[in-house]
Amino acid sequence: MEEEELRSQLQAALQNQDLAVANVTDKGRSLITCKDFHPGDVIISQEPYVCVPNNSSTQSRCDGCFISSKNLKKCSKCQVVWYCSSTCQKLEWKLHRVECDALSKLAKDRRKHVTPSLRLMVKLLVRRKLQFEKIVPSTATDNYRLVGALVSHMKDIDEKQVVLYAQMANLVNLVLQWPDINLKDIAENFSKLACNAHTICDSELRPVGTGLYPVVSIINHSCLPSAVLVFEGRLAVVRAVQHIPKGSEVLISYIETAGSTMERRKALKQQYFFTCACPRCSKMGQEDDIRESAILEGYRCKDNRCNGFVLRDSDDRGFVCQQCGLLRNKEEVKKLAAEIITTSDRASKCTSSRDTLEDISVYKLIEKLQRKLCHPFSISLMQTRDKLLKMLMEIEDWREALSYCRLTIPIYQRVYPEFHPLLGLQYYTCGKLEWLLGDTENAIKSLTKAVDVLRITHGTNTSFMKELIMKLDEACAERSHIRASRDDE
Repeated sequence: MEEEELRSQLQAALQNQDLAVANVTDKGRSLITCKDFHPGDVIISQEPYVCVPNNSSTQSRCDGCFISSKNLKKCSKCQVVWYCSSTCQKLEWKLHRVECDALSKLAKDRRKHVTPSLRLMVKLLVRRKLQFEKIVPSTATDNYRLVGALVSHMKDIDEKQVVLYAQMANLVNLVLQWPDINLKDIAENFSKLACNAHTICDSELRPVGTGLYPVVSIINHSCLPSAVLVFEGRLAVVRAVQHIPKGSEVLISYIETAGSTMERRKALKQQYFFTCACPRCSKMGQEDDIRESAILEGYRCKDNRCNGFVLRDSDDRGFVCQQCGLLRNKEEVKKLAAEIITTSDRASKCTSSRDTLEDISVYKLIEKLQRKLCHPFSISLMQTRDKLLKMLMEIEDWREALSYCRLTIPIYQRVYPEFHPLLGLQYYTCGKLEWLLGDTENAIKSLTKAVDVLRITHGTNTSFMKELIMKLDEACAERSHIRASRDDE
């Protein structure tokens, strides 16, 4: 009866947003549209039931707004949580008061080891308690019963993971020390968080925290999503990236979709315990899918003038280009692949030493080797160039950073759909570098492409988007000024 009441209340609340929850075969609960949605439309937004920032020994964030600032101050009592202002502290106080009392009773050395995942569970149990006692209000879309309805996959996880969740439940018990605490329920909730919590990112998709959004978690996955999930502060916002007709299922991507069908399916099976049957994955093993996998994760033709993809030949002598027929020797491929692995191991050691210049030289060598081995549209080649781009920006080598950024754009265009935030952000990076280097014409082209994509995925009202649009306006004004000056001459 309680489950039916919960479903009825949720349906009534979602109906006001032109949405409904329905059971879809082989998927379970799904979010369905009750009207047409168009690219850029907000389908649903939700504040987190609970969330925590990604605090570490090197960087702290405000518990209220997730901002990272030099002006952050620790909670004077527990010495664990940070706030940027009294406003954020007051907004969080009802929840933090209970958590604070528990944390402050721990020995100081133990407080340092309270991880974000432990805090997320502590806050989840505290919020449940406060809502039950009616100290914190609950609504149809903001109550613990929605958390209870989430899938845990406890039957699917291996024994080691079960033991880990049990150990974490004991740590939560150590923090809260409540007499009626249920360790089995806490362990199951850890499994629910693993499958349902979302990584909260800033406007440039950099992770800043973790949050649980029970209604957003109803949305199912597709490798060809009709919507995208972005965050405005802690608020989760789902926007349409294509036309979604009335009566259709809203679909987002749970994983990085740039990759072969085999890799995507493997990632989804490992973390979410299902085999994706979306239109993209249903083509697995077909000619187009084999070709795409060979391009994204395979090798290039031995002839640098040919952009064909290669497949292993029937005699296992090597790899044959499917465009020009040239054979690439197996031993040569193995040697290059081994060199890349060895150099990548060097790179991981360099990164730990924090020597950016050494990092750059090693990654340039990896990129050179990958160009010899990998297809020009290779995912690993794109990732290496992205690392070089970030490191070169770190040392303010803008010109070389731009050269690598431009090399990534064609791969981004291939592996991501037209309205994907990562593609828009790469255009934005390219435009900023071009403008910085005085290439106003190309900067306008890149910034325009960035706006065209990100206004769909991010909307236009955030400070990030306002800054981007302002940059484009300034670049256009600068071009007009340059042209006017030329005309005067």
